[in-house]
Amino acid sequence: MVKVSEKAVAEVKRVIAEQNMSESTVLRVIVAGGGCSGFQYRLSFDESADAAKDHVSEQHGLKVAVDKKSDLYLDGTIVDFHDGLDRRGFTFANPNVTRSCGCGSSFSV
Repeated sequence: MVKVSEKAVAEVKRVIAEQNMSESTVLRVIVAGGGCSGFQYRLSFDESADAAKDHVSEQHGLKVAVDKKSDLYLDGTIVDFHDGLDRRGFTFANPNVTRSCGCGSSFSV
C-alpha cells in the first residue's frame, strides 16, 4: 500500500481548493513507463476510483487510488512533500527501487 504523508496531503488539498475541484476528488498515484531508469512516478486527479481496478484508501481525509498494476511497483512507498530552499515538490521513498536516476523522478525495480 502507498502511504501519503500529512504534508503531502495538505499540498494536494491546497491544489484541489485552488483549482476549484470537487471535495470528492481522488489522488491517483501511477507508475508509467519512461524516464532514464525505466519507470516514472505520476500523480494525477480523478473524479472517482474503481474498487475492482484500484486499491483505494483514505489518508488524512484524502482518497488515494493506486491501480493494481502500479501497486506491484509501489507497495510500501511513502509519498511526501518537500518545501525547502533547495527544491520544492513531491518525493517518493520506494523500498522496491533497485536503481534510480539522479533527479529522482524515474526508477527501476
